[in-house]
Amino acid sequence: MAPAPQLYGRTLTHGADPAQMALTFDDGPNDPHTLHLLDLLGQHQAKATFFLIGKYVRRRPEIARAICDAGHAIGNHTYNHPNLIFVSAARLRQELEDCRKALEDAVGTPAPLFRPPFGGRRPNVLRTVRSLGLEPVMWSVTGFDWDAKSAEAIVEKVTTQVDSRRRKQSEIVLLHDGSHLGFGFERKFTVEATRILLQRYAAEGKKFVSVEELKRDGSR
Repeated sequence: MAPAPQLYGRTLTHGADPAQMALTFDDGPNDPHTLHLLDLLGQHQAKATFFLIGKYVRRRPEIARAICDAGHAIGNHTYNHPNLIFVSAARLRQELEDCRKALEDAVGTPAPLFRPPFGGRRPNVLRTVRSLGLEPVMWSVTGFDWDAKSAEAIVEKVTTQVDSRRRKQSEIVLLHDGSHLGFGFERKFTVEATRILLQRYAAEGKKFVSVEELKRDGSR
């Protein structure tokens, strides 16, 4: 659910052009699943956005670089993936700064996008995020893939939500290439679901873009 404007300020949840779709992947980088996704996206000439956990970037900075080298966007997903609703102001800032430093050390450039772990946010969280020059990004569609039992289940969740919009907006789709539960977490169902989604929506004329490329009026 998108945050209420009076509580959270304007937060990106979708885009303006129904011919676009933004696939986003949380909780990486993750070997080998992030790399499999990069192969798939490359085959379809699709761009995506990866919201990375800082401690995993420290572990595998070359995967973060591979994401950027392939032309995809990366974003800050904190260093340790806590629920930010429950952390102190000092811990919040430290999580954001530590992840930002890990990303910059890995890829050499700032990563201006941010997504809160678990979608957890309060007004003070987003105020701090914005004070650090980060843009908060949520989503309009989720694949519920964190505990999916098959690729088909993920695809059904995504397509049901996308098709219900009647092509009035460009969707930001939430998927996961990793997990806060540990590096190397199994994401084969998400990889396969991504292949199916790329094929299906490319056939319908969708262009897969990064969040940074979305035509905007999708903030709330």
